[in-house]
Amino acid sequence: MTQKDIKQLEIELWEAADELRANSKLTAAEYKDPLLGLILLRFAENKYIEAKEQLAETLPINPRTKQRREATKDDYAAMGAMYLPEKAQYSYLASLPESEDLAEAVNTAMKLIEAEYEDLAGILPKNFHDLTPEDDTDSNLLANLIRIFNSDSVRNAKGDVFGRVYEYFLMKLSMMGAGAQEGGEFFTPPSLVQLIVNFIQPNHGIIHDPACGSGGMFVQTAHFIKDKENKKVNEAITVYGTEYKTGTTKLAKMNLAIHGIEGKIANNNSFYSDPHELYGKCDFVMANPPFNVDKVDAKNKFLAEDKRLPFGAPLTGKGTIGNGNYLWIQYFMSYLNDTGRAGFVMASSATDAGNAEKRIREELVKTGNVDCIVSIGNNFFYTRSLPCHVWFFDKGKRPENKKNILMIDARNVYRKVTTTINDFSEEQLEGLTAIMALYRGEMPEVAADNAWFSEHFPDGTYRDIEGLCKIVTIDEVAEQDYSLTPGRYVGVNIDIDMDFDYQSRMQELHSELATLNDEANQLMNQIQAVKL
Repeated sequence: MTQKDIKQLEIELWEAADELRANSKLTAAEYKDPLLGLILLRFAENKYIEAKEQLAETLPINPRTKQRREATKDDYAAMGAMYLPEKAQYSYLASLPESEDLAEAVNTAMKLIEAEYEDLAGILPKNFHDLTPEDDTDSNLLANLIRIFNSDSVRNAKGDVFGRVYEYFLMKLSMMGAGAQEGGEFFTPPSLVQLIVNFIQPNHGIIHDPACGSGGMFVQTAHFIKDKENKKVNEAITVYGTEYKTGTTKLAKMNLAIHGIEGKIANNNSFYSDPHELYGKCDFVMANPPFNVDKVDAKNKFLAEDKRLPFGAPLTGKGTIGNGNYLWIQYFMSYLNDTGRAGFVMASSATDAGNAEKRIREELVKTGNVDCIVSIGNNFFYTRSLPCHVWFFDKGKRPENKKNILMIDARNVYRKVTTTINDFSEEQLEGLTAIMALYRGEMPEVAADNAWFSEHFPDGTYRDIEGLCKIVTIDEVAEQDYSLTPGRYVGVNIDIDMDFDYQSRMQELHSELATLNDEANQLMNQIQAVKL
């Protein structure tokens, strides 16, 4: 399938599944888990059949019996597929007669898979009775969903198609607020994940996300390794995640399973635990942690002795922690090994926060490990509209950049998706990635027809651009009281359209305002004339 074909399949499947939900009594939140569970089942069988056919041709032949040996669960794992008992296979479920209890059969399928795979124990949804008729007026939502994912185009899908479909459904469900009961934090928009992956290039070693949500950072890393490095994902990287919300932890484990990514996801609170004990061991750290957490217990024994806080907790004058941002920021740096890189999303307030947070920020800057800060505009998130910043650390900076920080103000770099959602176009994302590569002294990968990049960097070399980017020194940051807000450094690029008649337009606006004021006064008089 081409990328265009996959995109069309995503849209068709989503529209069909969402239409069924719209005609049911379920909310998006209630629909989410069983829907994603069916996608996993469908994907698992596609990969299972694909692997089974290949194993039938490649397994060794017993010289005595002249027969190939039976395929084992390990054989399927080596092919990136799950071993599926017959009653856990999608085709078995799709062929059941109407007289059978379909919901119970799907629940059983989930239990059979969990019995085969310890990491999925207790993770897969088993609430499929929620999708069956309550009375004679309800349509059989479960049966119709199984039919949608059993079309010829879906059955014949190969490779990572269903991983892409799963991600697409996660995105659409997030946009609908399906994670509201879990804080709406299970999905980081693809543009921001892609920006982080492109900038830090996580192509080897230990990858950690201590606030992993549904595991999107790991999935995008896997795509990066397959597309850019041409390596086997599980040979190139080892992934570790921590997630506080139980429901979101399950989503993450399912997401890894559906993409064939081996990894450990712990259901813990990163403020009071370090379940994977990765201090100083990570090659890459990526995260989109919850912003501005204000109920962290400063007296917790683990936190008080936490070696992940080299500059201490951001305590208020009362000895409390009013904001958890600078706990997260220190964690991310502390997990890195001597050459490690980190990229993470952070509240915009963190770049200028004062008091204890400013003291910690000063110490972070002085390490020389702060590599780049990117300002992001409004409406990139599906559940909140506020702007944010993406921070990057690099303990293995080239010597020329050890005392430098790249500032990028990308608040005016976006593509409008809907009236309330923005993202980066492929051209913009490629251009921003090229700025980072040029800063590092690397040759950027830029398409010849990338007009955005050509406009800003016509000769293909780095230059400071007013309103967009600037390389600043640690001394310059010190002069700005250790602010890490890019806008303070890059300035503002004011473009004046010399062909636009500003004077006439202002006169028009004044005239429109006068008319509106007159209408408002007339309306007020009419209201006041009404006798009660």
